[in-house]
This record gives sequence, C-alpha cells and structure tokens, in this order.
Amino acid sequence: MKYSESVDVNKPRDQVAALLRDPACLPKWQKGFVSIEALAGPPGEAGSTARLDYAFGKRSITMTETLIATQWPESWIATYEASGVWNRQENRLIAVSPQITRWESDCEFRFATLPMKLMGWLMPGAFRKQTRAYLADFKAFAESGQAAQP
Repeated sequence: MKYSESVDVNKPRDQVAALLRDPACLPKWQKGFVSIEALAGPPGEAGSTARLDYAFGKRSITMTETLIATQWPESWIATYEASGVWNRQENRLIAVSPQITRWESDCEFRFATLPMKLMGWLMPGAFRKQTRAYLADFKAFAESGQAAQP
C-alpha cells in the first residue's frame, strides 16, 4: 500500500528540520511515543538505527527505524519495522517561501502476517489517517509549541 501526505508549516525550513531531527521533540508531536534508543551508527545520520517504543492504551509497539538516506534539511528516507509491518517513508522539506515549509511524505507499507495483511486490506485509511494526524500534530507543535494531546 502506498500513499502521500503533506502539510505546510509556518516556519523556515531549517527550523522545521531541526525540530524533526531532535529526538527530545518526539513526545511533543507523536501521540503514544514512549522512548527512543540509538542502536547503531551516529543518530540522525544515514545508516543509523534506533529502537522506538509507543504505547496506545493497553497496546505497545516497538519498531526499528533505519535511516536509509539523509540530506538535511532537504530530505530523508527511513524504514520502520515492527511485528508484521514494514514501512518506508520518503520525506521532503520544501521551502514554499522563506517562512513556510511544506513537509511531503511518501509512505509505503508492506505486511508480513495475515492479521496485518487483513488490516491493511480492510482498513487502508487507518494508516493514512495516522500519518495525517502526525503531520497535523507536528505543525501545531512547530508553530505554537503546543504538545499533542494523548
């Protein structure tokens, strides 16, 4: 399953990139975020890996992030692997004007287990909805410092 989403953020591209690169900002815009642990390579650089932990009610998810390519502040490509799910995100930060940055994200999901394949087939909008929510929460955080509400 593939789709693209984008959001315009009323901040210069360098500021948007700095916020996205800072792990300390993750809990402020990613609902459910619990922790990040560097596993290999210099954090934020191509080839690095990290463990990300999330909690959604009684459900927890652990995933491994691998940064495939980084060209900060212009773009980065990452994969995320969790139980039964592989996700690749190609991200671009486009300076629409000196004060507006468009974050474009191309997402691809692959499912390895039957339950996840069924979820992807029956509820493809859920994945897109989650991406839209993260983009909107990042925009609110970047523009006003407002942390996402659980």
